[in-house]
Amino acid sequence: MQVDPAFVLHQTEHWLLNHHLASKLPGYLMLGAKAPIDSLADMPEAALAELGGLLAKTQRVMETQLQPKWLYISRYGHMPGFPLHFHFIPVYDWVEQAFWRDERYRLLHAFGAQEPAQTLTDGAELTLFVWREFGESTTPPQTQGPGVEQVIEQLSAAFKIPA
Repeated sequence: MQVDPAFVLHQTEHWLLNHHLASKLPGYLMLGAKAPIDSLADMPEAALAELGGLLAKTQRVMETQLQPKWLYISRYGHMPGFPLHFHFIPVYDWVEQAFWRDERYRLLHAFGAQEPAQTLTDGAELTLFVWREFGESTTPPQTQGPGVEQVIEQLSAAFKIPA
């Protein structure tokens, strides 16, 4: 898959970091292998050696520059044809507030043993919310702060600063 250069923030010999192409959530990043490999076990040693430092730097840059309430870092990968990639999902206070305002997501608590309370959500619920509402919805929630383009510029500049 070819990534539009306007979404690319940083690249190394083996990895490409870009803003998620379909997400309207500013700062939702993807770190993908340049090689058409979908398993860590099959990655070249040099790519694996780069990966740890790049995961850490991406986290540090995102937390410093965007200051999300939480930062989810995950790997999914059951879709054939996509190389190995990691998701960096910033969960800002306003994202969590939008989650709690949306009554459709109260159903997630209907089957739990505890009463719904704003302290009982988890990463899976907020990830589902981000994917559905900022990625798939034709009317995503209103964002706060810098937009996607501004965040790409801000993070790209931060990656150019030596560690």
